[in-house]
Amino acid sequence: MKQRVILQIGEHELSVSHPDKLLWPESGITKLAYVQTLAQLAPFMLPHSEGRYLTTIRYPEGIAGETSFYQKNCPQPAPPFVRTAKDGSINYVVLDSLPTLVWLGSLYSLEFHVSCERIGDPLPDRWILDIDPSLEVEPRLMEAADEVLTLLESLGLQAVAKTSGATGAQIVMPIERGPTYEQLRAFGKFVSEYLAAQRPELFTVARLKKDRGTLIYLDYLQHHPGRTLAAPYTPRARPGAPVSTPLTREEIKRDVKPADFHLANVPQRLSAVGDLIAQCKPQPLGRVLQSLSKL
Repeated sequence: MKQRVILQIGEHELSVSHPDKLLWPESGITKLAYVQTLAQLAPFMLPHSEGRYLTTIRYPEGIAGETSFYQKNCPQPAPPFVRTAKDGSINYVVLDSLPTLVWLGSLYSLEFHVSCERIGDPLPDRWILDIDPSLEVEPRLMEAADEVLTLLESLGLQAVAKTSGATGAQIVMPIERGPTYEQLRAFGKFVSEYLAAQRPELFTVARLKKDRGTLIYLDYLQHHPGRTLAAPYTPRARPGAPVSTPLTREEIKRDVKPADFHLANVPQRLSAVGDLIAQCKPQPLGRVLQSLSKL
């Protein structure tokens, strides 16, 4: 078994220890295969992470190991190509380059979570609604995503649904600069409560799990400065190596499953369909909020 391999990434060399270690044992994904796949995902991941606050989740023994931990502060020692940004007492990694992404992967970072605002900017540039099933396997997940997108369309807004990579989904809407985090939460509350009233057999806004039954929870409370959510195209530390993947409306209508999108097939998919979120132009949420306030 190899103890170390050297990767040449542009002008940088990166040493990867234990390249044969299995990180997703049931899928046969080794550490070396993982960082190589991250390199394929990089052109799509980096635009959603660069300049944002980053939290990684590290699994030193892979997903089957007993140890995992969240990391906000930059690991030390860091290579010279790694940029950081200070916010309070936290020195965040700025995930803005292929070498930085591969380095984090070599440290067993299996998940990447990013903020809705950019570093140094108090205003968010995207609105996200978390669709959180109460069931481990929820057959109505795509129906729920379609309902949210349809409501947004009725308001003149376009958004993209993506799998969370776990059991749920998220609606991602790039927005024009202007609305505050408080306004984003208020808009999410409006959307969620409206849908829960229209489809009480499908949705709930009950915060406590014991009050949700089998309903799908619409979590609109995720918008706070510095809070991080699963980034588009992040792998997830779950069996099958799923990847948080934006979906076409046709795929939603076809009732695809989150497990359909994983490290083995997402790079090829992205080369075919591109970044669906990047194809969604920033939406005029501020104008919609003004219109809603007059109702």
